[in-house]
Amino acid sequence: MLEVRGLALAYDGIAAVRELDLDVAAGERVAVIGANGAGKSTTLKGLAGLMHPRAGSIRLNGEDITRQPAHERVCRGLSLVPEGRGVFARLTVAENLDMGAYLRVDPGIEGDLDRCYSMFPRLHERRRQLAGTLSGGEQQMLAIARALMSRPSLLLLDEPSMGLAPQVTTRIFEAIADISAGGVAILLVEQNARAALELSSRGYVLEGGRVALAGDARDLLASSAVRRAYLGE
Repeated sequence: MLEVRGLALAYDGIAAVRELDLDVAAGERVAVIGANGAGKSTTLKGLAGLMHPRAGSIRLNGEDITRQPAHERVCRGLSLVPEGRGVFARLTVAENLDMGAYLRVDPGIEGDLDRCYSMFPRLHERRRQLAGTLSGGEQQMLAIARALMSRPSLLLLDEPSMGLAPQVTTRIFEAIADISAGGVAILLVEQNARAALELSSRGYVLEGGRVALAGDARDLLASSAVRRAYLGE
């Protein structure tokens, strides 16, 4: 599904991601972990088309999307849930979800809306409420549901548990598992390394914008280096 080779990204000429190789198979759950500043969020921005690569290639379902703008990537099945949620604060919950389906013209929009409300009943309760007045957990639910309204085959999630209470974090991770069970591939960037790896089948560890370790998630959880650096053990 997703094949990334030699990806390089920079801010004002300062390298943030270097020679990155990454793969996500159809329906797979893959975690990306690492310290602050390792290049995790930058990687997702590059994949989503929010940054232009200095080098490398990005292929989605066999098609080269390296130079495609962000909206075209959404049309091809790639959707990003950004760090910090990024909801439209002055729009209602329902209007935010409508924006998620903005590029669609198929007849399945209402059915997908019903599924989002079923997954997150709180959003249905708050559907006429301005998004900016929601709690942090509710905004995260909305950001995920909005991305799902584009009907992605690959969902990129950037720090979905950031700033959330443990109980809400558990609900968010349950929702991610449910989304994956529906056939959507997941690429998850997450500071909570244990939760991310436990949810995923494979993982990548980034250090200094490069892949330092990669492999089966269970092997990474058992790695003494990973346990010391990212699991506090």
